[in-house]
Amino acid sequence: MSMPEQSWKLSVAPMIDVTDRHCRFFHRLLAPHARLYTEMITTGALTHGDIHRHLDFNEQEHPVALQLGGSEPEALSQAARLGAQWGYDEINLNCGCPSERVQKGAFGACLMAEPKLVADCVKAMQDVVSIPVTVKHRLGLDYNDDYGFVRDFVGTIYDTGCRIFVVHARNAVLKGLTPKDNRDIPPLRYADAAKLKQDFPEATIVLNGGLSGVEDCSQALETFDGVMLGRAPWHNPGILSELSAAFWPNESVMQEDALIDQLVAYAASQIERDTPLRIVVRPLLGLFNGRPRSRLWRRMLSDSKLLNANDPNLIRRAWSEIGGYAPLDTFKTEPLVTRSHSD
Repeated sequence: MSMPEQSWKLSVAPMIDVTDRHCRFFHRLLAPHARLYTEMITTGALTHGDIHRHLDFNEQEHPVALQLGGSEPEALSQAARLGAQWGYDEINLNCGCPSERVQKGAFGACLMAEPKLVADCVKAMQDVVSIPVTVKHRLGLDYNDDYGFVRDFVGTIYDTGCRIFVVHARNAVLKGLTPKDNRDIPPLRYADAAKLKQDFPEATIVLNGGLSGVEDCSQALETFDGVMLGRAPWHNPGILSELSAAFWPNESVMQEDALIDQLVAYAASQIERDTPLRIVVRPLLGLFNGRPRSRLWRRMLSDSKLLNANDPNLIRRAWSEIGGYAPLDTFKTEPLVTRSHSD
């Protein structure tokens, strides 16, 4: 297998309970060159949980990154080694999640208060893998908006040899705000994020936070090496096709009928593996947002009675209801490969 393009120009953020392997397969169809991230997976989940369930992914997802949550160098090195063995293209350390559950585990955003520990964690992972080890972080903690805090944090990690930093351009408020509030209430500070690129010109600095369209993403690329979108592709997946067309204009975007064919075939392959259709279609609900009758698409793919039949052609039927016309008898299931460490 040839190595995937090592580019961070466009990424889809790791999102808990969102960016599972079904969501990532869907996003790959929309954005052939985007870098996709897993949900945050804790080191404990890999030590004590079902490794296959957490790490298996589809070959078509490349380039795909494994995001880890943890704060113990030895545990992170073991998890990173597993990720590399499974075939991931990048190991990313979460230093930005503000949830109480993560704080109780002493990792996520609260790690920004301990840059030397983060450096030890990064170094421990670098020592056991040859793929990039990267860090996703905030600009600061609570209400401290001193740029020097994040500059020193990045500088300490930079000294390990880490060169890729994904910067969520807000602070993380550890007490009093929910994770959702932390995505909206702390002000965006793009200027301070841009200072990181000035102070670390050899680093790859990816901007995350508040980005939702082609115009603002294109503008960000004038300063940063890449952009990462989170909730925007979840609520409006079509933005990934728009960004792909804008960033890679010489490559054609998958046509709608071909997209539906791929989604039906994928759903059929997953149903054969005892994955319920309702789980596979969950990322698809916002696909036609803004189109006439899009509510019908969402309603059909949310109808428990229809979903319980586990018929992959429900996707095609819902599409036909909003203007798609591919006949059902053209459908043929093609097996899709799921990659595991044993491949």
